[in-house]
Amino acid sequence: MVKRSILVLISLAIALPIFPAMAQPAPNATPPRATSRRPRIQDAWQQIYQKLPDLPRENQYVNRETGKVDPNNTLVSRLIRYHYYVKGRPVNLRLDWKFTFADFLDLNEPINPTGYPGSENLRQNPFERDREILRQLNRTQREALIQALVDVFSPSPQ
Repeated sequence: MVKRSILVLISLAIALPIFPAMAQPAPNATPPRATSRRPRIQDAWQQIYQKLPDLPRENQYVNRETGKVDPNNTLVSRLIRYHYYVKGRPVNLRLDWKFTFADFLDLNEPINPTGYPGSENLRQNPFERDREILRQLNRTQREALIQALVDVFSPSPQ
């Protein structure tokens, strides 16, 4: 009987971490800090432009379907989409953003203009102009843009 009780207690001790709803917090435990959520990939570009208002928007391109300028299709939104969707790189790591910039500077992987974001839905492919703008940024400006991208996508405590 005692052995069976000990086995039940051991199995409960093992199972409690698996089922956290059954576990009770310690009476003096501090609740975990809330963290801000990552922005959606589609919305992050707005925060980048708030941090770097002098960065060119390059949002004058006309949508093929509507025939109207698409103001949300910006240089930064295309850069983020290329980085995340085309290359499959994580958005919260500085080194991966440096790889993306190296792509634009022809120092890493070649970029296929036909697969570049905006090439299918805009009348004019924005790739060459985007590359030209990113190449014109000096090192300090590139570092500021990379830091802003990492900051926007990295959860931070409130």
